[in-house]
Amino acid sequence: MNEAADNRNVFESMPVPRALATLAVPTIIGQLIVLIYSLADTFFIGRTGNPYMVAAASLILPVFNICIPISNLFSIGGGTLISRLLGVKKDDEAKKTSMFSFWAAACAALLYSLLMFFGMDPILRALGASPDTLPFAKQYATCVLVIGAVPTVMSMTMAGLLRSVGHAKEAGFGVSMGGLLNIALDPLFMFVLLPKGMETMGAGLATMLSNVIACIYFLLVIRSLRGKTVISLMPRTGLPAREHIIKIFTVGIPASVATLLFDIDYMIIDRLMTGYGDIALAAIGIVLKSERLPLNVGVGLCQGMVPIAAYNYSNGNHRRMKDVLNFTRLTGMIVAAVSVTLYELFAPQIMHIFINDAATVETGTLFLRYRAVATPFMFLCFHLVHFFQAVGEGRISMFLAVVRWAVFNIPMLFLLNYLIGMRGLVLTQTLADICTVIVSFIVYRQFEKKSMRLDAET
Repeated sequence: MNEAADNRNVFESMPVPRALATLAVPTIIGQLIVLIYSLADTFFIGRTGNPYMVAAASLILPVFNICIPISNLFSIGGGTLISRLLGVKKDDEAKKTSMFSFWAAACAALLYSLLMFFGMDPILRALGASPDTLPFAKQYATCVLVIGAVPTVMSMTMAGLLRSVGHAKEAGFGVSMGGLLNIALDPLFMFVLLPKGMETMGAGLATMLSNVIACIYFLLVIRSLRGKTVISLMPRTGLPAREHIIKIFTVGIPASVATLLFDIDYMIIDRLMTGYGDIALAAIGIVLKSERLPLNVGVGLCQGMVPIAAYNYSNGNHRRMKDVLNFTRLTGMIVAAVSVTLYELFAPQIMHIFINDAATVETGTLFLRYRAVATPFMFLCFHLVHFFQAVGEGRISMFLAVVRWAVFNIPMLFLLNYLIGMRGLVLTQTLADICTVIVSFIVYRQFEKKSMRLDAET
């Protein structure tokens, strides 16, 4: 466990900016490469000039993203618990928690893969696939979901577990490697190995294969760290205590639900946008990926923050916990402000990168400028949700997720679509997240006051 002990310096005494950079920078790089490879599929499919292929890939995005809440259930639920257990020096229990999280994620991913195999046609039609887009959507989904769901979920889960014990570099490298492989394999499968008309199949094969290779990498890394870290995948390690299994789900379920609701929101946007034609659907598909740049940076910052916040919360160093929370927020808001400016100035150029169809570019430029305004508010929302996950407050993170998506965002989509049409669909995010930020800070202030009272009593 020597490396786990060495990593405690990052958690306990390293200056906050340096500690956050140590854990967040590799994660941000990985997140950006994940974004690039996600955009790469859209970019290369867009080179076909076929908006039906682009629309098909857009339909699969939210279904593919369900792999994230499956992983979050165990990578966040288990990972944050591991960090808190390390904070109170319960290394053996942290080891058992990692084993349980790994195998539970594998079983959940397999169930999802089987669901997509047996229910693909009705699921895609329910999402709004037209006769023109359905064949292409099925090609893509077969590769990335039916075959690729298990390695995708396992890669994300193992990356989260490694970050929880301070091995952010290894986690970031694995995520980055998978993304770079996908970028390299996309044009090979799409334009060289497969015939014309099978471009979406080629993009799906590239994504699936890159995730398989990334999964193998993570397995090898964890094997090489055996005896040097608390992360273990061996069933003989034994199950964690019942109370800790409950804690995995107490935080993991809200984390999963938050991501699932986010994904459902994207599905509803796609479904409602189909009412305005395949051009509008293709445009929003590009926009929903393009806007992810600052959000993925923000996610990387928050994922770097979580282990430090969790560790220091459990060992009682609330000052350091608060310092890392505040520094992460400041950094994220700077990134958001720069991003909004660039999106507003260069929206047409960004759309042209992905497709040359004039109607799609014009529609997407309008959508991107509207959606970009939401960026700082979106960051503030998930920043506090990550914090509450770190400190084990699953009920609070669940409450904020439900408020954000089920109370504000999703109802507003239907209301504004009814009142002002497709512009309402792209304005919703900003309006809903402003409301959520207000609620989130009220909840945080109450939590802070409660923590101060408990500190005073002890």
